Amino acid sequence: MAYLASILTGVISIYMFLIFIRILLSWFSGADFGGPLVFLYYICDPYLNWWRRFKIFRNSPIDFSPLLALGFLSLLRGIVTIGAIQGISLALILTLVINSLWTVISWVCFFFIAVLVLRLIAFLGNFNIYSPFWHLVDLVSQPVLYRICRILFPSRIVSYVVRIVASIAALLLVTAGLWAAIMFATYLLRFLPV
Repeated sequence: MAYLASILTGVISIYMFLIFIRILLSWFSGADFGGPLVFLYYICDPYLNWWRRFKIFRNSPIDFSPLLALGFLSLLRGIVTIGAIQGISLALILTLVINSLWTVISWVCFFFIAVLVLRLIAFLGNFNIYSPFWHLVDLVSQPVLYRICRILFPSRIVSYVVRIVASIAALLLVTAGLWAAIMFATYLLRFLPV
């Protein structure tokens, strides 16, 4: 059983690596890689397209569905690996699911925190905000700023700097609160009798 689990873990790891390469190649849309790399499209795209159908992860200029796809494969690899060593239990599966969700959610939160910090730096500094990079930062940060400020300041008009700082603080508080909830849930799962 352990031998089969190690083979399955290896296959999942290789597939995750291929998906990661495919994601990196998608960043260079103008380049023609052709030839031997075309097999990545046939191997990875059906799986990635299944995750892309969830519009909630593609609601901004950046597509977060590959992150969720890799998170699911990581969860599956963890279940196979730990299950072969300890045996599979409901507590183990729930713990791995919660930790995998936390990994995806925390990555997204920290990504948006970094984007908002960049936006704050661009606003306070004397940068060429008309460059393509700052335009992309604006495209990503504006929907987040709008949604958070609609909650924090529903009937007040506040300055742009206050909105950015408040949004960063809110995301940090949400991330810390979720981390505490995940740690507490993981602690409680130890006492699950199954």
